[in-house]
Amino acid sequence: MSAPSKTNIVKTYIGRFAPSPTGPLHLGSLITAFASYIDAKANNGLWFIRIEDLDPPREPPKAADEILNQLQLLGLEWDGEVLYQSTRSTFYQEVLDLLIERGLCFACDCTRTQVKAMGAVYDGSCRKRTLPPENEFAIRLETESIEIGFEDVIQGHFQQSIRKEVGDFIILRKDKLFAYQLAVVVDDAFQGITNIIRGFDLLDSTPRQIYQQRLLGYATPLYGHVPVIVDKRGLKLSKQNFAEPVNAHNSSELIHLALQLLGQCPPNNNQSKEPRFQLQWAIENWDIQAVPKLANIPQDTQE
Repeated sequence: MSAPSKTNIVKTYIGRFAPSPTGPLHLGSLITAFASYIDAKANNGLWFIRIEDLDPPREPPKAADEILNQLQLLGLEWDGEVLYQSTRSTFYQEVLDLLIERGLCFACDCTRTQVKAMGAVYDGSCRKRTLPPENEFAIRLETESIEIGFEDVIQGHFQQSIRKEVGDFIILRKDKLFAYQLAVVVDDAFQGITNIIRGFDLLDSTPRQIYQQRLLGYATPLYGHVPVIVDKRGLKLSKQNFAEPVNAHNSSELIHLALQLLGQCPPNNNQSKEPRFQLQWAIENWDIQAVPKLANIPQDTQE
């Protein structure tokens, strides 16, 4: 089976929300879901759900089902069928084989401690080795000394010297699980994604993804990165920081809060209305330029 071909140009807006099922949605991930959904619907587009379930050791049973249930309770109805990355390994392997065949990858057994000692940017130590590693190894994609820039619809221009600031990056982990950086590019092309609205914490990953898109002949979507939500200590709301899951049964209050955090100024009398009414208001009044660029602190966590 050949590697996926270049995605056909699609005029329809196609967006997506792609959570990792490591637990239920918290407020930070919910903000991303709302932003991507509303932007898609405000542009008469489609909104897909992709479950990025590529790391089984970190995925509690039924976490994906819980996320989907939360989205439904909040009125975020997706188009088409949910795509599970766990069903896509064959396609990732095909692309990996293609990159290896083109001489763009190499085996690397460097540890995290070794990479940290390099200044946290991989220095290409294994790039020209002639003998295969004796230990478990990852596969890295070799980068070029080029600048990759793009216009973020929220953050503005972003540019990165990919080899200097990132280095050759992992696309197959030592445990033989496919890395996010490879899978996300393959699946965005497969689904014909034209617009990606996601969290600011993924901004510096975007040049790596554009780099792969160019290597593989894929179209590059339009990107927009919404600010992360932080607590009163300035820490990003995340599962690693023990962020509390949202109670989707309080859908009206959550939607109102999400719109406020996205800079949309919903009317106060909307707060008690059903999700479909609030979402319709948001779609009709969506202004992506009003979305804050910096991290946001929910009102009830401020000191």
